[in-house]
Formats: sequence, C-alpha cells, structure tokens
Amino acid sequence: MLKQRILTSLVLAPLALALVFYTPLTLFSYFAGAIVLMGAWEWSAFMGLCDKLKRGAFVLLVAVLLGLLNLHWPIETLWQDGQLVGDANYLFTLSFSWWLVASYLVWRYPAMAKGWNEGLVMRGIAGLLTLVPLWLALNTLRSAQYTESTHYGSMLILVVLGIVWSADIGAYFTGKSFGKHKLMPKVSPNKTIEGLAGGVVAAVLFVLAFCYYTNVDTSVWPIYAVMTAFIALFSAVGDLLESMFKREAGLKDSGSCLPGHGGILDRIDSLTAAAPMFVICFAWTLSL
Repeated sequence: MLKQRILTSLVLAPLALALVFYTPLTLFSYFAGAIVLMGAWEWSAFMGLCDKLKRGAFVLLVAVLLGLLNLHWPIETLWQDGQLVGDANYLFTLSFSWWLVASYLVWRYPAMAKGWNEGLVMRGIAGLLTLVPLWLALNTLRSAQYTESTHYGSMLILVVLGIVWSADIGAYFTGKSFGKHKLMPKVSPNKTIEGLAGGVVAAVLFVLAFCYYTNVDTSVWPIYAVMTAFIALFSAVGDLLESMFKREAGLKDSGSCLPGHGGILDRIDSLTAAAPMFVICFAWTLSL
C-alpha cells in the first residue's frame, strides 16, 4: 500500500505542478472542472446511487452548473481593478455558511444524521455546496493578478495546498506521537485533538516560513497566522465531512482511481473547504 501511495504521488505531483503553473487560464479552468466532476461521480455514491445512469445524472447536473457559472464568470473576468467581482462574493458567502453548517453536522454526528441522510436531495445539495465553490475558488486564485504575473495565482494555489498538506502531515505525526484524546471518534476514530492542534501549528509555521522567504512585511505576519489557523481548521472539517458521508454510505474510500490513495475526494476533501476559505481571507486582506 505504501509503495503504491509513493508511486502514485511521484506521478501526480509533477502533473499537478504543471497544471497549476503552466496551463493557460481557460485550460486550467477546464481541468479544475474535470477534477470536480470526478469528485461529483464519487459523491453520487455517498447519495446511495448505484445505477450508473443516476450517478451520471448527478454529474451532469454539476457540469451544467459549472457551465452556467463559467458563462457568468469566465476565469479571465473574476478580478476587476484588483478586486474580486462583487457577485462572486455571494457564492463564497454561501460556501462559508455551508461550512459552518457542515461543522455543526460533523459535531452532532450521528444525532443529526437522520435529518440529512434519509433525503436524496439533501445529500445532493451537500455535494453541490461542497464541490461547486471549490471550482470557483481554484479559478479565482489562479487568475489573481494574472496581467501583472502569470504565476502569482499559481503561488496562491501552492500556498493553500501547502496549508492543507502541512496540516495533514502535522496532524498525522502529532497525533501518532501525542494523541490521547479522540476528536470525533464516531466520524473518524483515528483523529485526535492533539493531532488537530499539531496540524494547525504546522500550517501556521509553513505560512510564516513562506512569508519569511518571500520577504513579506512582518507587520502582517500575525494576521496571516490567524487566517492560516482558520483555514487549517476548516480543512479538517472538509476531511471529517467526507469521512462522515463515507461512514453513512458504508464506504472505506470514495473511489479507487488513485492506487494507494483511494478516490479523488479522498485527496481533495480538505481542499474543498480550505480553498474557498483561503479566497475569502485573501479577498479580505486586499481591502485592508
């Protein structure tokens, strides 16, 4: 299993970097959409859909929504005069509200499960609110200050990925070494409070190191540290939310397309929450 994970990572890592840094904006948007649609296919299993036609119908619904959003917000138009277009903020506000609700659902699991698990529509809406804002967030980050620097947005995506990865790695090693108090045993039995704290600290240290090596003014380091902790906490919620839906669906992994890693959602679960939260924080700091 470990060998498979390493080999898969060695293939995926350069592909991901090439996608983030070297694809034109429009092509990047299409690739991001493809990743979200693969996630939608896996989410359809969380909904209890077994028939391929029904699962395909959910993917088609997500594709239509992405197409409509792309018509309304082409990736090249998401920023106007250095500011995120006004109506895009509505979707990110909706995303923020959803992740607050998701946090409550995870916290109250399994007591709240009956309210959303019996309805196909509720699980479908949860999927839309989880996946669609991710696509817009990736587009928003990639296109930031694109006319000034074609790689500025790529660095932003690299930072949010670094937050997610460092939080994940920090949580793993801290939890393994010091974890004694279970975080959400009914959702994910192996996660601990100590692991969560270690993950947040690791993410903050990553961002502060990034600020140091990129000569960011030290006066804003405390603000970035607080925002990073906020993003890292929500990345944990994204992970726990997927674990909750997998548990209810009786699935160990969301899929099997990535040898040693499971499915697409198993790789991007934390990112589904972290990316929109990062956009919110980034757009807010521009107005400081």
